[in-house]
Parts: sequence; structure tokens; C-alpha cells
Amino acid sequence: GAMSVDSITDLSDDTSELLEALQLSHPHELDPRRSRGKKKALSLNPISWQVPRIVDRCCTHLETHGLQTVGIFRVGSSKKRVQQLREEFDRGLDVFLDEHQSVHDVAALLKEFLRDMPDPLIPRELYSAFLSTATMEGPAQLDTLQLLLFLLPPCHSDTLLRLLRFLGEVARHAESSRDPEGREIPGNKMTASNLATVFGPNILQKEKPGEKDAGALNFEDSAAIILVLQRLIEHHHSLFMVSPEMQCDVLRRLFQTDPDVIEYLLRRK
Repeated sequence: GAMSVDSITDLSDDTSELLEALQLSHPHELDPRRSRGKKKALSLNPISWQVPRIVDRCCTHLETHGLQTVGIFRVGSSKKRVQQLREEFDRGLDVFLDEHQSVHDVAALLKEFLRDMPDPLIPRELYSAFLSTATMEGPAQLDTLQLLLFLLPPCHSDTLLRLLRFLGEVARHAESSRDPEGREIPGNKMTASNLATVFGPNILQKEKPGEKDAGALNFEDSAAIILVLQRLIEHHHSLFMVSPEMQCDVLRRLFQTDPDVIEYLLRRK
């Protein structure tokens, strides 16, 4: 069945292994009407899309109202209004974000949520592994990042993908352009590198906020965090897909260890 959560921390550690296995499937990808015999990549998303409401609504609002906002995520916000929005989400209210909310307030709220999560979007036990990819190049770097992404809990990988899709869209509007009538559309000036600089320390955290040395990153770590997140933004479309070869390997292993899962997947098909 579907699972609905408003916070990543709402998911218990003993969540069904079946749900973990179903990361390799998605309803539209299991459609029997698709062409038979055609191999294609599957998304990493589980059947039940697990993204906290606050993240999805902030991203949607900014995609609708903030893509042409110069310096989005770098311009100051109203602390009072941000705190009010935060409290409304914390109380479980159905918060509706529209054009009346300041883009900068919503941007600040999104950053705060990611910064203050008890366990960051990329769990701390994978911090060093992700940073080690900064010294790699080309396909080896992307292949390693993909395998590390496969280790994320479903709710973390879903939320990270939602965020990266949004950041990729912001980066796509960084440069000024012109509409069909020749009028200039201002760019937001936030390239993938700039966005990685802003969001990197919130997503890749070595220590918990408030702990000793939590904010004391050396230059090498800071540079690596920015580079790794920039790669994730630039290549998220391919990194979150499972190749047909890997899918077959996983299914073979599941057939030996969890045949009930295979039966469930075949029934869905």
C-alpha cells in the first residue's frame, strides 16, 4: 500500500523490505501496454513517492514564481514570515503557498528545513564516501555517485531527486534570454555551481548542527562538497535511473533471497 509521511524522520527503521525492493519499479514503467522486449532504464523511485510536503510545496512555488528572480537563495528574507510558515508546517497544517508569499521567504524556508533535519538528506555515514568522488573524473565519478545514491533510504533518494530536479531548473534559467517577441527575460544568475555552494553544506553534513566543529569545514572539504553537489545537479536525470542490466541482476538476487517479492512484481506486470 501507499505510504504518506510529512517528515523523513516519520519513517521507522524497520520499514518493509518489500518497499525497499520496489524502488526498482514505478507504476507507469510496469504498464503492460509498453512495447514488449524493449530494454530501458527504470527510475530509482519507489511506487509510493516519499517527499515531505514542505519540500515539494516550496519547490513547486519557486518553480512557478521564482525562476526569474535574480539572486534567488542569496537575497535576504523576513525571519518573522519564515518562522510563521515553518510553524504552520510543523503543526501539520495544509499550508498553501501562492503568489502572495515572498519568493525569498519560501527559499529561506526550504534551506532551513534541509539544514535542520535530524539526519541530513545524504546520511552522515555516507559523507566521506560521497566526498571521495570529488577526486574522480568522467564516467568513474558518475558511476560511483550512482552506486552511492542506490544506498540512500527511499525517502531520502526521493526527496533528493525532487530537490535536484528543482535546482536543475533554476540553473537552466541562470542566463538571460529573450521571448518570441524579442523582449529580454532576466536570468536568476544562479548557476549549478552557485546553487551547489548554497545547498552543499545543508545536504552534506559531517557533524550535527550545534555540535562542536559542526561549522568548521576545511577548504578541501568545502570545495569537494560544492563539486559533488554540482555533479548531482548536472547529472540527476541519469544518476537516478537503474540500467536494464542492473535491474536483471537485482531480480536474480531477489529470486534467491526473497522470491515473494518477485511474485509480487510479476503480478503487478
